Amino acid sequence: MGLASIPSPAQGAWDLGIIPIRAYALCFIAGIAFGAWLSERRWRARGGTPGTIYDIAVPGVIFGLIGARLYHVITDWQTYFGARAIKEPYQALFIWEGGLSIWGAVALGGVGLWLACRRRGLSLRDVADTVAPGLAFGQAIARWGNWFNQELYGSPTTLPWGLEIDRAHGGDPGVLYHPTFLYESLWDAALGFALILAGRRFALHHGRLFAVYVAGYTFGRFWIEGLRIDPVGGVDHAVLLLGLRINQWTSILLFAGALAYLWANRAKDREQVVAARSG
Repeated sequence: MGLASIPSPAQGAWDLGIIPIRAYALCFIAGIAFGAWLSERRWRARGGTPGTIYDIAVPGVIFGLIGARLYHVITDWQTYFGARAIKEPYQALFIWEGGLSIWGAVALGGVGLWLACRRRGLSLRDVADTVAPGLAFGQAIARWGNWFNQELYGSPTTLPWGLEIDRAHGGDPGVLYHPTFLYESLWDAALGFALILAGRRFALHHGRLFAVYVAGYTFGRFWIEGLRIDPVGGVDHAVLLLGLRINQWTSILLFAGALAYLWANRAKDREQVVAARSG
């Protein structure tokens, strides 16, 4: 390939004795760590008790990992089960090979946070507003794990930032592909900054800043998802419904739900602003 392209890593794992160190897992851990650190800082800046976010993050991460893998396996079940399966069913447990969905992570991770918040007497909506930017930045970091795994790439392109993919991961020699992992990483990082600015500039409380995160992420995910081809072992296992991927339909539904939540709760923030000014 020429200079005007993005090469893929030659390997995504390194053996440290008998323990393999996988770049995918490192990127995922780095994303969680940064997101938790930023959320803890935001929580303390709001007057919250130090250490609270770290404490409630533990069940949130555990539930989130389970949900992320479950969503992936359910929506990509042909990879592990059925006549066209290219992996053994037990490999559905191999999270280090890739396949962690943000939809499942947020959904089931939210359950873990709700349980932790309920035990500590915290408002889940306040916590959600606090962690929203951290979630976006964490996703931006974690997406680089897909680069090491040579996954989450799009259709062929002639753009100078095209991504090289080797034949073992579904690529063709001399062909460059849209680096959709990079598009999503940049989108998430920009969303994180936008959430911080929006939280300072506007009265977005009662879960409304988190709703902005959901709307912003799903808006970007919809068009990025449309670029993806994601062949696994040479077979495209993308589940389509009326010409759109399942993840695109999920984006549409969540985007609409986020807008509806913002509209339905607009009066609460207005009341809080009026009370603050009169106080």
